[in-house]
Amino acid sequence: MKVTVERAQLLKSLSHVHRVVERRNTIPILGNVLIRAENARLSLKATDLDLEVTETLAAEVGTAGSTTVPAHMFYDIVRKLPDGSQIVLEADSDRSVLAIKAGRSRFTLQTLPENDFPDLAAGEMTHSFVLPASDVKRLIDRTQFAISTEETRYYLNGIYLHAAGTAAATTLRAVATDGHRLAQVDLPLPSGADGMPGVIVPRKTVGEVQRLIEDADAEIGIELSQGKIRFTLGHVVLTSKLIDGTFPDYGRVIPQNNDKELIVDKKDFEAAVDRVSTISSERGRAVKLALSPGKLILSVTNPDSGSATEELEVEYASDALDIGFNSRYLLDIAAQIEGDVAILRLADPGSPTLVQDKESKGALYVLMPMRV
Repeated sequence: MKVTVERAQLLKSLSHVHRVVERRNTIPILGNVLIRAENARLSLKATDLDLEVTETLAAEVGTAGSTTVPAHMFYDIVRKLPDGSQIVLEADSDRSVLAIKAGRSRFTLQTLPENDFPDLAAGEMTHSFVLPASDVKRLIDRTQFAISTEETRYYLNGIYLHAAGTAAATTLRAVATDGHRLAQVDLPLPSGADGMPGVIVPRKTVGEVQRLIEDADAEIGIELSQGKIRFTLGHVVLTSKLIDGTFPDYGRVIPQNNDKELIVDKKDFEAAVDRVSTISSERGRAVKLALSPGKLILSVTNPDSGSATEELEVEYASDALDIGFNSRYLLDIAAQIEGDVAILRLADPGSPTLVQDKESKGALYVLMPMRV
């Protein structure tokens, strides 16, 4: 194999691909990236057996061939080579090493046979549709913070993507929850997604897709089946296994009859929560909201360090109410509000609160209260 490629192109592709490779691997081949040169293209592939990323780029192929080299070391070498250089990758006939040449720099890397490299065969994909990258980014950005990190409830370790709504208005819905908070975002159902199975896309896959979106105006092809999902972004193809589990009936925790409506300026509210929570303890993090007509008092009391209060003018016309929340969760949700005004619909100190963006109709958030 002999192939010449531009450093900037190779570095960009490797930066996408090498992230999938776990730094500690019990199976040596999984620490490697598969390099294949043919038909004026160089393709790079990496996998952790649950997730696979392939990217192709233009290259000058002298001799076609393929091999595998340690992914992180290969990436570090290319990263440190001079900007603008042409990189020559060359493997001899027995392909035991790969030579990397650029200007006066010479490296050789030990290889492993490409036949040992696992293939995450996707099988038959039952549904396929196309979404603007900006829509996919919004689905992820607005729900990712609520994905659970608790490994015992593995079925919550991802985003639940499914078709929802009524026959008259079907939507593509993304939901994530960790039991303390829930995020739900709807988009109009794209053509081809009708009747798709509800799938749970793992947290790592979600993060990789988010990082791959560099152009919000691009389009992303999405194919899925009961067990796998594939995202195609230009020359990058990401295939992932799905979480094999049943997502809970999240509709039961979305409050329907919360009759107390609090309307706040998002920036003022976020800044006030952030300020008073400076006092809160790492363990407690509780902030108390004391509501009375036209007024909201935020307060935090920490027996070890002191207390803080802040008063805000708000739109609120219901009975007085005291309710507590985890300040970090409150800030996470406030950060998702796209407009200037947030609406909190409350019931009582022990019931979940519904948070919505006054301007954006497609997203809603649910937050469980804390005792204060």
